Amino acid sequence: MKKLTTTFARIIYAVPIGIFGLFHFMKAENMKGMVPGWLPGQIFWVYLTGLFLLAGAIGIAINKKGKLAAMLLAALIGSFILFVHVPGLVNEQTMQMSMMSLLKDMAIIGGALALAGSLPEE
Repeated sequence: MKKLTTTFARIIYAVPIGIFGLFHFMKAENMKGMVPGWLPGQIFWVYLTGLFLLAGAIGIAINKKGKLAAMLLAALIGSFILFVHVPGLVNEQTMQMSMMSLLKDMAIIGGALALAGSLPEE
């Protein structure tokens, strides 16, 4: 039963992460404004992030290096909190949206780490 629930959890977790990754390719122009202004080549970072999200989702879904994929995904999402959401908290116009995104990303990190903890070492 544990194997079935772990498999189900991996798939349920990977699907939205993979869709987020696809959105980075489909809506890159709209997303480039979320990349910190001090980073050159905003569109590059949007595409790279999309690639990382897709790779993480696939690794988790098929459980090939799933534990590593989940841990790296947690680190990637943590960088979003640090470089995108925290700076948005100081601006009154973006504070509420930044806080909602920060809390959502904390939940995604928690799920990734819980999933990583349930997967065996490869």
